[in-house]
Amino acid sequence: MDWRGKIRGVIAAFTGIFLLAACTAVHSPPGTTTTVILLRHADRTLLQSDLNEKGVARAKALPAAVADLDIDVIYSPDRKRNLDTVAPLIEERGIELRVIDVNNVAERLVTENPGRTVMWVGNSGNLHSIYGQLGGRDRQPDEYGEIAIMQIFEDGPPKIERRHYGPK
Repeated sequence: MDWRGKIRGVIAAFTGIFLLAACTAVHSPPGTTTTVILLRHADRTLLQSDLNEKGVARAKALPAAVADLDIDVIYSPDRKRNLDTVAPLIEERGIELRVIDVNNVAERLVTENPGRTVMWVGNSGNLHSIYGQLGGRDRQPDEYGEIAIMQIFEDGPPKIERRHYGPK
């Protein structure tokens, strides 16, 4: 096989993977649009579980960054930095918090909340897979302060809005 054949093979493999991923994306139940807000926990010092000064400031800025969104429930793994990130938002609005493990998060966010608005405050390690499972094809929101607001439809790709919260 010459180099052109190898390139065609690689392109075919990636096309197949892309199509498979598109077909297996989590979709909202028929007749609903579910909004999923994804963000990484606020800043922390490496190897520390507590938020650092910048992280505390960022967490305090989160409510203003999503002030226009009617959030029904917040999901988070049981990690102090994640819970501290959303504490000001929960305190300000009284939003329900569900602490869950990181298995099947994308599916749970959509199937447990059809037609609602939910938030996942994640970690760099789980945001990539959740974002992809929800149909995101560009870079996931894994930097401190990034927010991806994904409208998940019953079919087709999500509509994604990007925002930022806290200090730059």
